[in-house]
Amino acid sequence: DWFSLIALVSLSTSLCAQTNGRIANDSSLLKEEDTWHAHRLESLRAEDGWLNLAGLFWLREGDNSFGSGTGDELRFPEGRIPAKAGILVRKGFEVRLLTNEASGVKVDGQPVREAVVFDTGAFRTPVLSCGSLRWTIIRRSERLGVRLRDLDHPALKSFTGVERYPVDRAWLVLARLERNPFPKSIPISNVLGQTNLLPSPGRLIFTLQGSTYGLDALEEGEELFILFGDETNGNGSYASGRFLYAAKPGPDGRTVLDFNRAINPPCAFTPYATCPLPPRQNILPLRVMAGEKDYHTSH
Repeated sequence: DWFSLIALVSLSTSLCAQTNGRIANDSSLLKEEDTWHAHRLESLRAEDGWLNLAGLFWLREGDNSFGSGTGDELRFPEGRIPAKAGILVRKGFEVRLLTNEASGVKVDGQPVREAVVFDTGAFRTPVLSCGSLRWTIIRRSERLGVRLRDLDHPALKSFTGVERYPVDRAWLVLARLERNPFPKSIPISNVLGQTNLLPSPGRLIFTLQGSTYGLDALEEGEELFILFGDETNGNGSYASGRFLYAAKPGPDGRTVLDFNRAINPPCAFTPYATCPLPPRQNILPLRVMAGEKDYHTSH
């Protein structure tokens, strides 16, 4: 009848409007995620990104010779730096650089013969360079090492991106930060087998696929940093878990977890990283089919 026809037309119009709105929203979300991911890829290619790592050398106490020669203890890529280019002298947690006059080694862009290049009391760690090579001293608990980069690394030329799961609004969830009532640190292990206690502001509680889950968060600058694992690890995503960042919550304690932005740890791209691993309580008992897939497997 007439009223039924009006009702049917009205319902159809409403459904079309909802569908068009959802499509528009999803299109907008996809554009945002694609823009974010493009920046992510650029960060991987950047001078301080993970694709150009060319070595990781641990320093022993005393003299550590470096260069491209067979007799150098820290063997840098041949053709990028002279043999016997210099010595890194470790004394406790201080490292001093001694270079040969013709080595071409610079510290923060300036040629030097001698300089302190690592000190736990220093505001920043200087960058050493020679040609396309860049290196810095890093500390991992009691160990000091040389992180070497090559700005002409072949991986930069062969890199074509990181495969992702399809962007889906279902993986964008509201979370509540349950703050710890007193300062708390949680143990975080890394691929070197070291475990450190890192401060945690609390646990993020959220609902996904009808169930409630929690993830312990860390703080990194103005963001929350989450190390998490799930049932796709080793079967779609990187075997040892992924990273996720979120905005710090406002006064209401709420923030958004966008699993579409879950990323591979640096170890997925290079053997020369020292990645932290998700704590046991951050292993989710479900398949998070969102974010980056395993780059290591596909390459």
